[in-house]
Amino acid sequence: MAMTNPMQFINQVRSEVAKVAWPTRREVMLTTMMVFVMAALTATFFFLVDLVIKLGLTWILSSFH
Repeated sequence: MAMTNPMQFINQVRSEVAKVAWPTRREVMLTTMMVFVMAALTATFFFLVDLVIKLGLTWILSSFH
């Protein structure tokens, strides 16, 4: 493996970083809010599924008692 000159490496890194399409502040805020909304919806969905399963099992088990 060939060793790269440290200055050449730094120049290559700067060149690659310049190619990155950085998101705007608005895009970051929007995607962050979407993550929170989707996490809340997912948590609500699984809470309701868990509640239905619990009620169903309670009803089934109470009928045997």
